[in-house]
Amino acid sequence: MFEKILIANRGEIAVRILSTCRKMGVRTVAVHSHADRGALHARLADEAVDVGPAPASESYLNGERLIEVALVTGAQAVHPGYGFLAENATFARSVCEAGLVWIGPPAEAIAQMGDKLSARTLAEAAGVPLVPGSRVLESAKEVSSTAQQLGYPVLLKASAGGGGKGMRAVRTPDDIEAAFERARSEAQRSFGCTDLYLEKLVPQAKHVEMQVFSDGHGAHLWLGERECSIQRRHQKLVEESPSVVLSEAQRRQMGSDAVSLAQRCGYRGAGTVEFLYDVQAKNYYFLEMNTRLQVEHPVTEMVTGLDLVAWQLRVAAGEALPLRQDQIQRRGVAVECRIYAEDPLDFLPSTGHLRAFVPPEGPGVRLDSGVEQGDGVGPYYDPLLAKLVAHGHDRAQAIERLKDALDRFAIAGVTTNVAYHRALLDEPDFQAGKHLTDFVETHNLAVGLDALGENEAQTLAGALYALHEQRERRLRQALKATPDGWPQGER
Repeated sequence: MFEKILIANRGEIAVRILSTCRKMGVRTVAVHSHADRGALHARLADEAVDVGPAPASESYLNGERLIEVALVTGAQAVHPGYGFLAENATFARSVCEAGLVWIGPPAEAIAQMGDKLSARTLAEAAGVPLVPGSRVLESAKEVSSTAQQLGYPVLLKASAGGGGKGMRAVRTPDDIEAAFERARSEAQRSFGCTDLYLEKLVPQAKHVEMQVFSDGHGAHLWLGERECSIQRRHQKLVEESPSVVLSEAQRRQMGSDAVSLAQRCGYRGAGTVEFLYDVQAKNYYFLEMNTRLQVEHPVTEMVTGLDLVAWQLRVAAGEALPLRQDQIQRRGVAVECRIYAEDPLDFLPSTGHLRAFVPPEGPGVRLDSGVEQGDGVGPYYDPLLAKLVAHGHDRAQAIERLKDALDRFAIAGVTTNVAYHRALLDEPDFQAGKHLTDFVETHNLAVGLDALGENEAQTLAGALYALHEQRERRLRQALKATPDGWPQGER
């Protein structure tokens, strides 16, 4: 096992990786921009190094600087987390060329699966069902003729895309010109590549993804699926496992298809194969493969009881996967809400100072966070504050635990989507598992949020009460744990 690794990321995913490293006795080097001086991930790491100005292009995306820091600090490996350089094949290759270990899949697999058309070709060769689609289209005229062949509606997508960027729905011929120009421009800004292609848009769809894991000894496993249908701007808001729509036979087939694709591209480490589930036809189609740890990996961890970051470290260090496919056990249901510093009326980011940040506690509740009370929330990076997850014996219990946790989550100083999530969990379509990928657009949950949301004074009062309750509970637990009736440290 590594003695020291560099975490090439920030925020909650950096803190998440730090947590596992601490348990495994692995020392950590955090990197931070000027804007992130004093950030939680920098405070918790064994070492923290400033890598540049606030803009990500000058700090977290500066691959040369990150490798230099790893070498100077004596780190043996680099964990990229997700986002930033996590799916950058050039950076992965440079890490290895510098004599470091890349905690992720081979650069060749990242390159193959990062290009959506290349990924479709591999999926087809592996026998994985595909959404009907096209090759690269060079003009709006080609888009028009191809859309007629596929049948409207269609989805215009960037070949090098991800995170919903470079993607536009085309419902009529009149939409083509504007959609083509906007998608092309966004693809150039985001990925430096203007290649676009078309896929048939499935109108009644759910987004279901399969977690896979591979080692360097020929073992490939699937760990179960996550449903991520509730999204805004093609970015996920709520994730759960298992999906309500898959039968056990479909689950096994989807797992088998995902593993076939991992084998085909020579995969190693954690990956996610994403599918579109056609509710009307009751079948699924391959969308893409994410060659990294997903934001929503805690959902899988809660259901399987596995630590996927620990598995990543062990596989990168050359170990074999510790379980066989028939030893993977999944119990209960887990549901996750992404807590963003954003206004749910328009989903625009909110900045400020966290005057209160008191997370809830309780049975089956987990919080992965990159901030603490007193921290600042700036304008430079993704506004994700935390991921709140609840696990239960069944879906109903998991949802009720998550609702209760949201009710007790006190945040003040920035606008958040906590109230939005609370309203969402009460929606009949979500309760019945009938939510589709267009849920946010078809359910105007922003109406009435003022009644659900807290004003600043109420939130601060709630935070004080929550802190008092947590302290009282911990004191009671400590009293039970000591023979003379006094908690440790207060004798």
